[in-house]
Amino acid sequence: MDLTERPRRLRSDGLGPLVSETDLSPSDLVAPVFVDATTDERRPIESMPGHERVPVDEAVARVEEVRETGVEAVILFGVPESKDSEGSRAWPEDGVVQRATRRIDDETDAYVITDVCLCEYTDHGHCGVLTSAASESWEELRSDGVLESDASGDPHMTVDNDRTLDLLARTAVSHAEAGADMVAPSSMTDGMVGAIRTDLDEAGFESTPVMSYAAKYESAFYGPFRDAADGAPAFGDRRHYQMDPANAREATREVALDVEQAADVLMVKPALPYLDIVRRVREGFDHPVAAYNVSGEYAMLHAAAEKGWLDLDAVARESLLSIKRAGADLILTYFAEDVARRL
Repeated sequence: MDLTERPRRLRSDGLGPLVSETDLSPSDLVAPVFVDATTDERRPIESMPGHERVPVDEAVARVEEVRETGVEAVILFGVPESKDSEGSRAWPEDGVVQRATRRIDDETDAYVITDVCLCEYTDHGHCGVLTSAASESWEELRSDGVLESDASGDPHMTVDNDRTLDLLARTAVSHAEAGADMVAPSSMTDGMVGAIRTDLDEAGFESTPVMSYAAKYESAFYGPFRDAADGAPAFGDRRHYQMDPANAREATREVALDVEQAADVLMVKPALPYLDIVRRVREGFDHPVAAYNVSGEYAMLHAAAEKGWLDLDAVARESLLSIKRAGADLILTYFAEDVARRL
């Protein structure tokens, strides 16, 4: 046996940590927080053990709980008190995210990122306004024949891309006015970064960065989140505007378009099934890269741990290390607090 090369020499207890190639720290992590305008008490999210929706009055306390673990950044998702066909509760000054952001900004030092999308605010649950702007509800669209059926008999629809841009930009500006440190458009609407950047600049928020969900796939791993944010589509799916899981080269094109429109941070979502895409983005673009370790990835590890099949702490940390190793600079994850406590 050739004894010249022995990698085991580097794996001793004293030397191993010194030569470890990938580090994970609380500063790499962003914790999602769900703020619910329909409740005055915390509500556990059954499909996401350890997480809950909190009322606006509890938003500061919830963020402080996150910060006690060493995680300093949160991303806010809102559940509004009412919904309509265009998601008009997404941008008012007294909207759920706007109120929560102001309180968090006033009372904590947390770095606040806000999700910019309409799916939680529309009565049809899609990420924009539907094709017929005159209709007051998706039921009217169905009766008017705008909602057609595919070969399986399931209804599908078309989002009005350009009209949605105006509403996304309006929402982003309202978040910045409330004190958001960063806005994160997640709808995969063509041109969303450019529209938001233009309106932010015109409103005097040139320094507010945009983290784009630049490569967001139409994934089966989003189920628990849709329960948490009350944002599941009322019909059909999102395959007409989110990416096909089969496509990798298309992700490069999508990300390049967002870079051209001045995106500051580039996100891949989901993370674990798309580590190849995280690596492509890391190698192809000189921008910070984010990856979203989504609700389904979180829930499946919890389910396996509850069966006694996996060590939850170990697989959670290993999962986040794999995302960081693939090239992510920051990771949005529901494991943020648990992993940060143990780092």
